[in-house]
Amino acid sequence: MTDDTPRTTALDAVHRALGATLTDFAGWTMPLRYGSERAEHEAVRTAAGLFDLSHMGEITVTGPEAGALLDHALVGNLGALRVGRARYTMICDAAGGILDDLIVYRLAEREYLVVANAANAGTVLGALAERGAGFDAVVRDDRDAYALIAVQGPASPAILGRLTDADLAGLRYYAGLPGTVAGRRALIARTGYTGEDGFELFCAPEDAVPLWEALTEAGRADGLVPCGLACRDTLRLEAGMPLYGHELTTATTPFDAGLGRVVKFDKPGDFVGREALTRAAERAAGRPPRTLVGLVAQGRRVPRAGYPVVDAAGAVIGEVTSGAPSPTLGKPIAMAYVDPEHAVPGTEGVRVDIRGSHEPYDVVALPFYKRAK
Repeated sequence: MTDDTPRTTALDAVHRALGATLTDFAGWTMPLRYGSERAEHEAVRTAAGLFDLSHMGEITVTGPEAGALLDHALVGNLGALRVGRARYTMICDAAGGILDDLIVYRLAEREYLVVANAANAGTVLGALAERGAGFDAVVRDDRDAYALIAVQGPASPAILGRLTDADLAGLRYYAGLPGTVAGRRALIARTGYTGEDGFELFCAPEDAVPLWEALTEAGRADGLVPCGLACRDTLRLEAGMPLYGHELTTATTPFDAGLGRVVKFDKPGDFVGREALTRAAERAAGRPPRTLVGLVAQGRRVPRAGYPVVDAAGAVIGEVTSGAPSPTLGKPIAMAYVDPEHAVPGTEGVRVDIRGSHEPYDVVALPFYKRAK
């Protein structure tokens, strides 16, 4: 028999005390919302939100050939990444299908931290270990060594700045530095999944509750609120950020998703999926089978993943991958893969089949929302 009981994060008692609605997500019990998900969404857009992301999967790769291993295993050029910087990348199978999208931090000359999606962490760990054969490097499962807390929103630099002496002003987007926050050691990363400025704090599990409480107190005057997975999804959707299992799957390549830029064919050596991805790049340069676009509703009905996209005659021309009401736009929005001839922003006659009713949608370029710099 196997124990299918969802895991809990170090902050589980905090979430319950706050009255969170909890849900089973990727084998973890996680907060879906604490009250109104719209209010949580709007807090991140206008002030700040506090997230528990401890379900994410951390994998450490160390050794003289750690960079070379990652260059072989992933599609990016991680060996060229400078210490203290991070990079968005992907791990693909031999056919070019996406196994997961990742963020990789270079912590030291011979040390990298790979952060995988919770549902795919075991797959990524196994693939890295297998692909690491023959390299002078060690792949270590560090999922139990970290808790991960994010503070996101325009007020996040001021809030975090009250708790650390780290140079936040000098910390660039997709960079990370070791420091202390409220007296607790943490990797302070300027990354996020909301479309807003913000930080992700990797800390020891035993430090998660004190850090959460310190951030809550430091952000009280700025309107910081605890936020769940529901608003995280609408925030990332407005920002046009892909979600594994929706926009990204083993049936899609980075080029299908409009993310071919993450594939670095000019890096030293071979990498898993190179041949298939070369063909995918050639297809994308010609006539891709389908293109990822944004859709904005003319009416009020909300599309969901899997709903067909049709033309004016009712012929299927694509499929919705993610859809939700947009608190910022005040309309339902969606991301969808559609045939190229219907992918140009402003294309007329595009509909979403919502339970038999063909609802009109406008084709727009992604993202739906971009924060002011």
